[in-house]
Amino acid sequence: MARQHGEAGPGRPAHGTVPAGPPADTATAGIGLLTLVERTLGTGTAVYVPGDGWIRLTLPLDDGGPAPVAVDVVADTRRTPHGIAYLLPGAGLNFGSAFFTPSDLNLAHRLRREGLLVVGVTPREDAAAAEDIGPDLGLAAHHRDLAAVVEALDGALGLPYQYVGHSAGALLALDAAAHDDSPRLTRVVALDTTGPYSGDLAVRAAQTRDAYEALIERGAYATDPGLAALFARAVTDPAGSSEVPWPPDPGLRFTHAGLAHFALVRTSLLPGPADWIHTQGHAAGSYSFGATPAGDRFGLTHTTLATWHAATAGLGSGLIPNALARDLAAVWAGDEKTYAVDWERISAEVVWINTELGRGDHTRGPRLIRAGGNPRVRFSVVPGYGHGDPVWSQTAAADVWSLL
Repeated sequence: MARQHGEAGPGRPAHGTVPAGPPADTATAGIGLLTLVERTLGTGTAVYVPGDGWIRLTLPLDDGGPAPVAVDVVADTRRTPHGIAYLLPGAGLNFGSAFFTPSDLNLAHRLRREGLLVVGVTPREDAAAAEDIGPDLGLAAHHRDLAAVVEALDGALGLPYQYVGHSAGALLALDAAAHDDSPRLTRVVALDTTGPYSGDLAVRAAQTRDAYEALIERGAYATDPGLAALFARAVTDPAGSSEVPWPPDPGLRFTHAGLAHFALVRTSLLPGPADWIHTQGHAAGSYSFGATPAGDRFGLTHTTLATWHAATAGLGSGLIPNALARDLAAVWAGDEKTYAVDWERISAEVVWINTELGRGDHTRGPRLIRAGGNPRVRFSVVPGYGHGDPVWSQTAAADVWSLL
């Protein structure tokens, strides 16, 4: 099997060929572990990237499907891990964009320094073209792919492990825990996600489910939010005119920078089928309209635009399967016929952290887990944070990760 190594980009390692094996100048601690992981999962071309006290392996799991699941493993080269953290990104994201950005301050390195082997599992849609995504790539398919990785590595390593997910990845983590009765599963960390609503919000979630089901029935199996292009234009041509009408005067257009900031801090006002689920937005910040689009004033509170750009620049396709979005909405609606999370079967410790401006203070999911007899459930809401801030904020280490 050919192996490669190179310098890391914001989301994915760059490639450069070496004759064989991991980099020879990297400390030996951790290399043997990654070699074992590669042998255990090894169905694709492995990429090794060395860092200061760590080494990263990226391995696409070529299983004959139209696109592979990708596994990223970050090991400390100075200590032996005492456990594993499986990191599960949100919809449309990958491990590198969600958990390895920014490069110098990210959740993957935080967990690595705490003595955990970090294993990121990127869904196969990240490497897929739109035509590769079918109507069956919903939550069940994502759970099957994750379970295959966990089962293989559990057999090889036998270490205690936890699921750590953000957004859709957090709901996947909770769903995985409901199916996982291994005594080595110790904890689930859910960062800003949504369980079942009740009342009017459940009705609205059912409408969202129906909207995605209608897309699937029409043969539209994936949605492209266009995040990479949105933030690239905001950085490279901030004053340029976008194609999106400006609310105070629809005859005018947002600037590129204005549109990116409005989409981040006023996400709930956007027209997408699921944008309403945010209390306010993807990011904490401010936006006020001026006399013209060029006079708008805006800013981000916790996560810089450069970080959003770096994260989205590291995406693969950026596509979200409509079957996944439908199943998420079904969970929000409490529609167990379409998709059900067996909340009462989650027996591992649960640390569920939402954000005030993102998914908000909705506690039915945690309460359902407790109702199943699990007293080890902690739910909290981080004030002043938006949906993406728990993974990318410059102050997330103190404000969010310290709660883990």
